[in-house]
Amino acid sequence: MLDVRRLRLLRELARRGTIAAVAEALSFSPSAVSQQLGVLEREAGLPLLERTGRGVRLTPAGQNLVGHAEAVLERLEQADADLAEARGGLAGALRIGAFPTATRAIVPAALTALARRHPGLEPMVSETDPAAVAHALRAGDLDVALVHEYDFVPAEPEPGLATEPLYGEAMYLAAPAAGVPAQAPAQAPAQAPAPPGGPAESGGSDQGAVLRTHAGAPWITATPGTLCHAMTVRACQAAGFTPRVRHQVDEFATVLALVAAGQGVAVVPQLGVTGPPDPAVRLTRLLMERRTNLAFRSGAGAHPAVAAFGAALRAAVPPDLAGSRAGT
Repeated sequence: MLDVRRLRLLRELARRGTIAAVAEALSFSPSAVSQQLGVLEREAGLPLLERTGRGVRLTPAGQNLVGHAEAVLERLEQADADLAEARGGLAGALRIGAFPTATRAIVPAALTALARRHPGLEPMVSETDPAAVAHALRAGDLDVALVHEYDFVPAEPEPGLATEPLYGEAMYLAAPAAGVPAQAPAQAPAQAPAPPGGPAESGGSDQGAVLRTHAGAPWITATPGTLCHAMTVRACQAAGFTPRVRHQVDEFATVLALVAAGQGVAVVPQLGVTGPPDPAVRLTRLLMERRTNLAFRSGAGAHPAVAAFGAALRAAVPPDLAGSRAGT
């Protein structure tokens, strides 16, 4: 009989690529991972891995077994959800991953509602970049997480994970109000929501023209490796230029402070614009959108704790978000 824990190791090897990465993610030693995979091969009765220089790769039989492992692990999640439903009364830890703007603007209200309805549940929030969520969910470090994607950085399907839509956000070009060159004429200005705290100009239907107006300016992006960094770079490249990055900052409040100080321009989401409008910053609505989803392991969507947190999140979504999908 195949051991489920060893199947999980094989699945992680297929996703992470190296035994060392699997060991680090699951808090094992590389030798322990190798040993367990060797036992799995003996259980299977044929080779599942083959050496490639200093690394390993899955054989066709190993790849086929990973597909079965995904199905088995999904059914186990469904079984856990059924048992939790039968026990009744939510209790225990719920490990939640969330990115900073959602943690600030939406998660607190959701946790308040969750505590009122399910006082025995213990939510535990960890700020987690969406790029790291898939591995954290599969490794069991998180039970549920908020993830986002951009028009220029769509989310790739993640085996073993499922998502549900929550809401969409408007995106803005933030530039210093003083000394900003005239923008290219726009066609048919788009109807767009204003950011919290004040109005914004419309970038019209030619987003590329708005971005190209600042092609020669220094840019402020998130740190490399994040979706937010990739979004800015790809949006500029789609407009015909590569941004000259001066500052790399992840917190949008700090980004806007740098813009106000004349240090560059940036693309920011609606939830990144907080408080009263800063007269030193000019915001221009772009046609881009950031979409936020709830992510969890396949089969876990019906778990009462995951479902309760999802319902609390939808109720906490501000009604002024562009493309809000809280009711879907």
